[in-house]
Amino acid sequence: MYKLIYFIRRTFVAVIFIVLEIAAIRYYAYSTPYTQARLLTLSNGVVGAADGLFNNIGEYFSLRRENIRLTARVAELENRLDAYRGIMPAETDSLAPHTFEYMPARVISNSVNRARNFITLDKGFADGVCIDMAVLSPEGFAVGYVVNCSENYSVAMTLLNTDFKTGGKLADDGNFGSIHWGGGNPHIVDFDEVPKYAEVKAGDMVTTTGFSYYFPADVPIGVVEEYTLNPTRTTYDIRVRLSADMPRLYNVILVNNTASGELRTLDTENPSPAADRPADTEMKE
Repeated sequence: MYKLIYFIRRTFVAVIFIVLEIAAIRYYAYSTPYTQARLLTLSNGVVGAADGLFNNIGEYFSLRRENIRLTARVAELENRLDAYRGIMPAETDSLAPHTFEYMPARVISNSVNRARNFITLDKGFADGVCIDMAVLSPEGFAVGYVVNCSENYSVAMTLLNTDFKTGGKLADDGNFGSIHWGGGNPHIVDFDEVPKYAEVKAGDMVTTTGFSYYFPADVPIGVVEEYTLNPTRTTYDIRVRLSADMPRLYNVILVNNTASGELRTLDTENPSPAADRPADTEMKE
């Protein structure tokens, strides 16, 4: 009882002050129509700001679900686009036949700080995933390709793997060479064996050649950051900044080349054309 009385004595002045302030504000608020309107505007602003804050928090926590939905939509649209390409007139040579199928997947583990980096995806044989499927970022940038599958999961080798090697070309110039990663920087890969007569400059886009079993043609890999002639002065050594943000991959698109089996059979029976297939076919584990 003594403690209660002591507490009231200590807080009495503050409680009286708060009560009087509330009474004064209430009296002021209802004193004139003008003050009522001012306080109503103020209260609406406070409520609106609070609602906006809570909405932003809700939107932040729903970003993952939204990204998954958008990635699925991108894969669906890519399938439709590829189907339209298949029915275009034959004279439209720049459009490839309908040989690619797309599906979304979520990254459940990713490494970028090792010599041989891989990503694990939440799709496997049960979802239609198969070995050798290309992996693209949601924006359509090259990431890697599938090297192993289980019933419900798959593993893809990424560009950030010292065993990875694929063909690349200068988008504007058309000259091609070999893409590989030398380790270290997860944003930079090397682009070698580009002829010295190629017209290369900083900022040029580097894309896939379309010669491999995995990637469609003209998939962006990155942009030229710097370049020099090699010691023999016969080819360029080019450093390319990757378009895909490899350390921040959360969703990807898998690409299945439905003609790869037939192409492999032809290359096995007629080995000579395989010389035009760059090192994508040499890096499989």
